[in-house]
Amino acid sequence: MHLLFLGAPGSGKGTQAKLLAERHGLVHVAPGDIFRQEIRAKSELGLLVEGILAKGALVDDATTLRIIEKSLSSAGEAGFVLDGFPRNMVQAQALDKMLGAKDQKMDLVVNLVVAEDKILERARTRRVCSACGKPYSLAVQPPKVSGVCDVCGAELVIRKDDREETVLDRLSVYHRVTEPLESYYQSQGLLVSVDGEGEVEVVAARIERELEVRNLLR
Repeated sequence: MHLLFLGAPGSGKGTQAKLLAERHGLVHVAPGDIFRQEIRAKSELGLLVEGILAKGALVDDATTLRIIEKSLSSAGEAGFVLDGFPRNMVQAQALDKMLGAKDQKMDLVVNLVVAEDKILERARTRRVCSACGKPYSLAVQPPKVSGVCDVCGAELVIRKDDREETVLDRLSVYHRVTEPLESYYQSQGLLVSVDGEGEVEVVAARIERELEVRNLLR
């Protein structure tokens, strides 16, 4: 099964993609996670990405595509869930060629729909462990002890990405650059829009139903 998640920043696509991958034995492919892994490993690609990010720039399409191709090749027959890629039309068309060269295709593109005021509220109440990275929602899934991670006891912090001005800027970029992919995948008959508001398990159940009606779950 080959799936792709679309959705505005803060829509919960990363959470849902990871959960779906774990439940169905799929490889979760998220560029941000891969960038961090490559940097920690001090690989050639990691050093390249680290240099780009150090300048405050975005990782270019060519470098991103190299990393994605490497990840999809390692997925083998397991299938994959893409999250955070593609971000623009160039990447989407390159992905089609990448899969076509392997006689593969995308099975479904899940577009998580969440109102912008809800996204902003999620950002305001989100905290992340400064040590292990575990995320929390003060509104839905708060830590047992205020400001302290349940897992490792480290301090919870507000990510730069969750500051309102940053969220609004990222939403603007999404609407301009990534949102057109909805029409691109709709024209291929691959897009399904799913209500992304509500508890994690409730949203997950909605996604599972979409997979079931298309006979994608085996």
